[in-house]
Amino acid sequence: MKPICDSDMIINIGPQSPALYGSMKLAIKLNGEIIKSVESVIGYNHRGIEKLAESLTYLQYLPVVNKIDYLSGFMYMEAYCSAVEKLCDINVPERAQYIRVMLMELNRISSHLFYLGVYLSDLGSKAQFYFAFTLRDEILHILQDICGQKIMQNYFVFGGVKHDLDLNALNKICDFCSSFSQKVKELENLIIDNPAFKARTKGLGIITKNKALSYSLTGANLRSAGINLDIRKIKPYLVYDALEFQVPIDDSGDCFSRCLLRIREMIESLKIIRQCSRFLIKSSGEYKNNDVNPLQIHPQSNTVISHVESPRGIISCTIISDGSDKPSRVKWRTPSLYSIQILPELLKNRYYSDITAIVGSLDIVVSEADR
Repeated sequence: MKPICDSDMIINIGPQSPALYGSMKLAIKLNGEIIKSVESVIGYNHRGIEKLAESLTYLQYLPVVNKIDYLSGFMYMEAYCSAVEKLCDINVPERAQYIRVMLMELNRISSHLFYLGVYLSDLGSKAQFYFAFTLRDEILHILQDICGQKIMQNYFVFGGVKHDLDLNALNKICDFCSSFSQKVKELENLIIDNPAFKARTKGLGIITKNKALSYSLTGANLRSAGINLDIRKIKPYLVYDALEFQVPIDDSGDCFSRCLLRIREMIESLKIIRQCSRFLIKSSGEYKNNDVNPLQIHPQSNTVISHVESPRGIISCTIISDGSDKPSRVKWRTPSLYSIQILPELLKNRYYSDITAIVGSLDIVVSEADR
């Protein structure tokens, strides 16, 4: 696009801006309404979560990890627990694996509903916001009944889960699945058939295959570019290899495509939850490894890494152990950091009014990037 005026103007969006989903700053150079360059500035949320692990025991660090991303705490607990379980050769009973998978997929749906509600609200569609958040609240009530907390659920332990799911909890989950299957279709129609939403997102913020790979994107942001990568399929963990589900992909790579994929992912998560609930209702077994004492975790000197597919992409947890009761080093790979890195590329030469549509489509949680 040709320059509108002779001089550029630099403005700051954030760090306290509702359009940025957390404390982050975008330093934008504008020429008229055209964005010439963007600098992403993070660090306002930094809590030293990786460094904190070095001063805590393995068990003391466990409640900290679900605060890295407040929308997908179960995924972070699984990544950390599975890494510790590798260090200590701890076996997780089959029933506990099904419980973990079911709760993680409920967490995935909850996170995607939050994304859809906030994203559509930012683009001016309030009805979808209330619809999505009403559905999300149903999941949070179920999780509160199971774990005692709506958001920060500290439920996974080394070798299983804290307590078994009773028939009442499983029936609530089954009832939710029955009603949600129809409601998610209504939500999809409200979003996908919305002409205003199409006009604001179709053909905007396109991520090509090369760009997606160059910036190490994962999750729906990568799969919308036509790359079929999901850790649950290519490197299954827990009981994912025993479950039937598909990984939605698209090749458009625009904001509309990323939103559509997350809706389709919720439908696939629903299939997984139903399979897990059927297994848990029909069968019995231990919900945790009774040979494990969480207070006495003393792994051998070793380095392990675990991977989990979160709502935003691949989480990696690397633990370096020196044989003591505290980790020598813990390193997290968080998908939001890579989504932030591609923002200057996506926003360059776009209109100022496109910022909200592009940034929101990437489903960024800034606290996850800062750690």
